[in-house]
Amino acid sequence: MNPYLSEKARGEIPRVLKWLRNAGLAFCVFCSFGGLYTLCLDLQAKDTSHVVGYVFWIVVDQMLTGFDSKWINTLYLDKMLQYEGLIQAFSRTNRLFGPDKPFGIIRYYRRPHTMEKNIADAVKEYSGDKPFGLFVDKLDKNVKKLNALYAEIKDLFASAGIEEFSQIPAETPERKKFADLFQSFNENLEAAKVQGFEWDKPVIVVDEDTQKKTEFHADFNERTFKVLALRYKELFTEKPGEDGEDDEEVPYAVNGYLTSIDTADIDTDYMNSRFEKYLKIFYQEGAEAEAIHQAETELHKTFATLSQEEQKYANIFLHDIQSGAVVPQPGKTLREYIAGYIAQKQNDQIHKVAEVFGLDEKKLRAFMRANITEANINEFGRFDDLKATVDKAKAKAYFEAIEGTKLIPPKVPVKYDKLLREFIVSGGFDLKMPKES
Repeated sequence: MNPYLSEKARGEIPRVLKWLRNAGLAFCVFCSFGGLYTLCLDLQAKDTSHVVGYVFWIVVDQMLTGFDSKWINTLYLDKMLQYEGLIQAFSRTNRLFGPDKPFGIIRYYRRPHTMEKNIADAVKEYSGDKPFGLFVDKLDKNVKKLNALYAEIKDLFASAGIEEFSQIPAETPERKKFADLFQSFNENLEAAKVQGFEWDKPVIVVDEDTQKKTEFHADFNERTFKVLALRYKELFTEKPGEDGEDDEEVPYAVNGYLTSIDTADIDTDYMNSRFEKYLKIFYQEGAEAEAIHQAETELHKTFATLSQEEQKYANIFLHDIQSGAVVPQPGKTLREYIAGYIAQKQNDQIHKVAEVFGLDEKKLRAFMRANITEANINEFGRFDDLKATVDKAKAKAYFEAIEGTKLIPPKVPVKYDKLLREFIVSGGFDLKMPKES
């Protein structure tokens, strides 16, 4: 054990070693070099797929080789540093690295008030006393900011007459506002997580002078966040131009990371418990209408955790139960019924497209079962093979009926190419049919 490490710093070493062991990281070292205790990865390795979690440094002296690392998240200082030595040490965490590292964290143990002054002096010396964007809000202030952003989002949905965040607002300005607010909300949430924020746990701040504890609570929970993330995704899943009338792009800035947030099976167990409760009361002999209505209302509140399409078929399914068209099977979940309805709907959509265009239905179904994107749709010429089965006369008749004008033959393949691409990539949609005269 290095004798120059303070008792507080030495206390960090077992915790860091435990983290290392639990993470199962490869290419790791824990050593002392020039008074510097280092836990790090092989940062020069080309293959960084093994990297998990954070990298910690415990510093008892400055390291004069200047570099930064995207992997180093937290720096523990155990020595009084000043000016260039302090700036060099801090620079070890200055590279941002996506949502997992929106900033670096510095923790120092010796004379915190003096170090605070040293930091201020160093920043003034080397930044011209204008440390723009250098310091981030501490966790308690971050939570307050999150609550303020959440309140704005909540007010936005309320003013649009939407309860429980069950759907996205209809108007474009409101949707754009929500997109901006949610992006800011998520950025602050990711930062708070790095600082130690945990779902459903208060943030406790201890005053260094009085030792008085103050609790700060988030006004939202993980479920609410995932529901909002689901609504955010839906801003970009509504494909303009599917009806052939609007080819404009969605007027929102898309954040690819946000659209990849896992929102599957939010509160599935709770939703199914409300579903079972509703069925029990609905089929109970002599059940009062008010009790049935109350159970249905409780069930509807859980629908916010479903996508817009899933909500539509959930409501159709409930209507089928109430009309007697469907009798639920014991042990089958609501999501299973919804998935079945969606599959049947897609089956009908596929059959309709195949019928209207006279194409090979089996080939179209094979496309719909595969993970097709715009980039791989014509691998091995498979999309060309599908288009070759189109009955051009039927396709021409369809588009002329839809558009109300005669088409020259060369334009027809262009139109059914576009429609079929959109149909396959989007997972299917209801084909627009000519109005009957």
